[in-house]
Amino acid sequence: MPATGGKSPKNSEMTATFLERVWAWIHQTFPERQIYIRSDGRGQFFTFGPSLQATLAGLTLIFLGWVAFATVNVIFKDRIITAKDHRYQQMQAAYENRVADLQVSYDELNGALVGAEDRFKAIADGLQAKQNAIAGFLNRANQVQASLGGRKAASPVPQLSPGALPAARPAPGVPDVEAPADLHLEDGGSSQLTMMPGPATPQPRTARPVKSSALGKAMQRFTALFHGLGEKLHMTAQASASHELPAAYAEHPALRALSEQTDRLAQIGRNENLLMAKTEGALGQGVGMLRNVMRRTGINPDTFARKIAASEGLGGPDIPLDQVRIEGISDPTFTKAYLSAAAVLDELNTLSTALDHVPLAMPVSTTGFDRSSGFGARVDPFTRRYAFHPGIDFAGPWGSAVRATAPGKVVFAGYRGGYGNMVEIDHGFGLHTRYGHLSKITVRNGARIDKGGNLGRVGSTGRSTGPHVHYEVWYDNVVKNPNHFIEAGRNVF
Repeated sequence: MPATGGKSPKNSEMTATFLERVWAWIHQTFPERQIYIRSDGRGQFFTFGPSLQATLAGLTLIFLGWVAFATVNVIFKDRIITAKDHRYQQMQAAYENRVADLQVSYDELNGALVGAEDRFKAIADGLQAKQNAIAGFLNRANQVQASLGGRKAASPVPQLSPGALPAARPAPGVPDVEAPADLHLEDGGSSQLTMMPGPATPQPRTARPVKSSALGKAMQRFTALFHGLGEKLHMTAQASASHELPAAYAEHPALRALSEQTDRLAQIGRNENLLMAKTEGALGQGVGMLRNVMRRTGINPDTFARKIAASEGLGGPDIPLDQVRIEGISDPTFTKAYLSAAAVLDELNTLSTALDHVPLAMPVSTTGFDRSSGFGARVDPFTRRYAFHPGIDFAGPWGSAVRATAPGKVVFAGYRGGYGNMVEIDHGFGLHTRYGHLSKITVRNGARIDKGGNLGRVGSTGRSTGPHVHYEVWYDNVVKNPNHFIEAGRNVF
């Protein structure tokens, strides 16, 4: 049984056989050689065995190989160095190209981010300017609404119109106007977002309580329009942000988010353009209602408006709205809609101011008085013949207060023939009212009187059969039917 720690007999035999073959090849290839040297008659020889010859042959091959390698290195050294330099340069060029590509990608991304931020800032600033402009517009609209029925001749309502803004630049080209006074900008140039103001607190009225007016109804629709469309702004903006974005933006979440927010703001800005257009329509309905009220009195509103314009000395160059730009707002659509709505609001304010001069109220209280005689042909109470009655008679208690139906200036206060004690008031723009048969006159000639101001007491002076007030309305020296004015006033008061 073979020992476990030693080599197996088979491996030992193979090794011995291999060594024997090597030894046999060495003896065959390098047989024993002798070298003889003869000197001074004596001869010497050296014997070289197979082992020594094999050793010398191996050393010789190694030496020749080293000499060949060194020779090749010396001969091809420049080529090798050049090849190594070329490979190094290729690697360096590839690295630099990679770095350059990364830098270009970074620059493109950074440029896109800066551009997106600038676009976002520009749209946000424009949106803020629009909202502030709308807030100022709504403030003025509420002031117009609050002033109806409580305004005084000495305190006119602030107006918002292209004329209320500073004049356009005299230089050729598109004119600029300053932003509305309510549009406040920060030092950095971006405006602050402001809350939309609520309805103005009703102001105390010096006259009797008034009912819902035509202007009030228009302003109620106007305010409801703001709140109704305001709720739709965010819904529409969120829906608009769901559209597909460019692939470059999709690869960068920050750019995608910024682009979505920018698009939402842009959509809100477009909705505000629609809001101003709707506002113009709502205010236009109010203008139509007030013009209809004036028509019911028998007065042409266009002619009356021209009289007001002539008295105020209006004028200036005629510049189309599409050639005007509001400072801080670059959207021409919004600018035109805003200025158009402002012009309609100005017309609404002008008409409501014009109604101040129109006697639409009753000269006496409704309780305790009856219309004893109307306007037009009647049977004269004294002659019993047909005659023309130029006013309305209100019969009531002796000594009751008689009040002015519109503000104006007393141009006559005294006794005048069949009128008896009479007061005549000039309301301006060709409108006059007369109050006859008074028992007592409480105003002086030339005095200013407010609407609802006490001017005398009910009596029966002059050509009268009993205590009553004879009330007349004159326009451009033509007597008018007071019934038309009183009936029209019911749509306002």
